[in-house]
Amino acid sequence: MITFDRVSFTYHGAERPVLSGVDLRIGEGELCLVAGRTGVGKSTLLGAVNGLVPRFTGGRLGGRVTVAGTGTETRSPQEFAHLVGVVGQDPLAGFVTDTVEEELAYGMEQLAVPPETMRKRVEETLDLLGIAELRHRPLRTLSGGQQQRVAIGSVLTPHPAVLVLDEPTSALDPTAAEEVLAAVLRLVHDLGTTVLVAEHRMERVLQYADRLLHLPGDGTVRDGVPAEVMADSDVAPPVVHLGRIAGWHPLPLSVRDARRHAPALRAGLAGRLPPAPAPPAPGEPALAARKITVAYGRTVAVREVDLALRPGEVTALMGRNGSGKSSLLWALQGSGPRRSGGVEVAGEDPGDLPAHQARALVGLVPQSATDLLYLQTVAAECAQADAESGASPGTCRGLLDTLSPGVRGAAHPRDLSEGQRLALVLAVQLTAAPRVTLLDEPTRGLDYHAKRAFGRTVRDLAARGGSVLIATHDVEFVAATADRVTVLAEGEVVADGPTADVICSSPSFAPQVAKVLRPQPWLTPDQVAHALTAPEAAV
Repeated sequence: MITFDRVSFTYHGAERPVLSGVDLRIGEGELCLVAGRTGVGKSTLLGAVNGLVPRFTGGRLGGRVTVAGTGTETRSPQEFAHLVGVVGQDPLAGFVTDTVEEELAYGMEQLAVPPETMRKRVEETLDLLGIAELRHRPLRTLSGGQQQRVAIGSVLTPHPAVLVLDEPTSALDPTAAEEVLAAVLRLVHDLGTTVLVAEHRMERVLQYADRLLHLPGDGTVRDGVPAEVMADSDVAPPVVHLGRIAGWHPLPLSVRDARRHAPALRAGLAGRLPPAPAPPAPGEPALAARKITVAYGRTVAVREVDLALRPGEVTALMGRNGSGKSSLLWALQGSGPRRSGGVEVAGEDPGDLPAHQARALVGLVPQSATDLLYLQTVAAECAQADAESGASPGTCRGLLDTLSPGVRGAAHPRDLSEGQRLALVLAVQLTAAPRVTLLDEPTRGLDYHAKRAFGRTVRDLAARGGSVLIATHDVEFVAATADRVTVLAEGEVVADGPTADVICSSPSFAPQVAKVLRPQPWLTPDQVAHALTAPEAAV
């Protein structure tokens, strides 16, 4: 179905190719997971399938890519729409209509699909992805996860033979991600659709993949059976790391596989416990929110929420898509609407202060971090942050060098990798030295290595007395980083407590290690490795 014949690609001005001599043969009805660290070329590989690379990116492409026998050099990406459906990392950027139903129908209109067929396919797709209740909703009023499901639906309605998905579950809660993946699997198994999916949260997809395409970063692509490629891959989900630590063979790709090996490991861990989290700092909270209510017209997004954030503590805000997490963050920061309630930080309500004063109390990195970047170079962004915050020159640049060393000052912010952009926006916010830092889905687009580095940054903020609130669906990041978890449902707090207590009691939010070693309270592979190598673990 898809053939890469000695394909190489180099971006304009780049010193070396992103892809080099790639040979691939992908058959009909295969689910291929594309893996690798941030910036190694996964999106480039996916974009080459229908000619978006190099037609819309520039650069030099060598070799030949064909889909169903048709070379991408002979037709434009529009002419591949009936063969290849593509969903990028930013679903909102790909929308061309106003409402969900219109967006699902748009692609079929361009392909001149008969109206009666269009109506039938729209209904099927609404049901397939569980978004029927969103039919008439304006696209810009949807949560990030809802937008992503609509974006996937919009390319499914023309019934393409190939589906290309770039980070399809990155903005979805665990349950919604399972629903989307279940729909994708039905397309593969029942309709023979060929699917290429790049996903940093490999724990969600790896167990379903027929093949793994691993990009090690030298321009090549390793192609093979997932278990074999995972043996020495530099990116791997927690369940694979656990298998490496325990010496399991073959390596497990799913919780189900791992639990078959788990009894001996649980026996070896008997009597040991992971380190207990530090108790909350005594004294007044860094931020106290009381009876916060946020409404958009008749829709109540947040309903009388009380929340106290303490110095030195990292709190994770979790809940399904549309539960009100982002609305609560903006209300706490002061820029978002509040129907009622109040927020107090150092005796002030950030919502009552001018922006330059409020940022010294609460800093917010939004879900689309690049929304805060508007200048032409990294150096200009850093200088502007220093000026707006009244900080000494070089403060923002110093923070950026700590978070992500080596970012060129002359680089355009939108040319940076996801991790570098996140580091830049975080540095801009931290320049004002806020008492409280709010982060909305900060790990989206980050590989496992980048997430570990970012987790250390978050822990450092807390260690210096700051308070951090992270809205996220990334249960593995929460397990490794957060002291406390607060869960929202329909705008109300339904759970609040220590991380292990909250996430281990939930089938949806439990990390892979907790599921494998249940009922023991382990959360991460690092905890297990430390316990097994501690002196008292020797036998």
